[in-house]
Amino acid sequence: MMPRIRHMLRHFCRNEDGQIAIEFVIMTPLIFTIFLTSIELGLYSKRQMWLDRGLDIAVREVRLNTASIPSHDALKQTICVNAGFIPDCSASLKLEMVVVNPRSFTPLDPSSDCVDRSQPIASQAAPNYQSGSEHDLMLLRACVKFDPIFPTTGLGFQFSKDNAGQAFMTAMSAFVQEPGD
Repeated sequence: MMPRIRHMLRHFCRNEDGQIAIEFVIMTPLIFTIFLTSIELGLYSKRQMWLDRGLDIAVREVRLNTASIPSHDALKQTICVNAGFIPDCSASLKLEMVVVNPRSFTPLDPSSDCVDRSQPIASQAAPNYQSGSEHDLMLLRACVKFDPIFPTTGLGFQFSKDNAGQAFMTAMSAFVQEPGD
């Protein structure tokens, strides 16, 4: 009986049929993960570019319109109009604007103030939005929440998410509040 088992094991080890299946099983998940990650990264980059564009255009309008700084909702509307590829922009965008002393600079809090859709809107804090006065240096940060396309694979899995499963991206700009006419 033992010689027969040895013969079958030798035959099994020498047989090369089916070897491609092992490589296929190992490589296919890796290739699909890279493919899905590249799609997620492309969409993330596109959203980030549109958010930066919308914020830049809105800040340019504020710089040219030196009479007053628009309200949070008006500035948010301007950003959303110019940031075309951000889905549900008006509900997922939140702005922070603070006055900064350039002689003793303190940066904004590293944790962005973003919309949290897992909580009711009434319980969310009002945005940190200061209008400033003449010659003040203003920092403006926009935070947008979005749903990853593939939340369980590759880059979508690596995003830090809130309780609603949404990831976030931020854009920041600075300007000086010019004196009125």
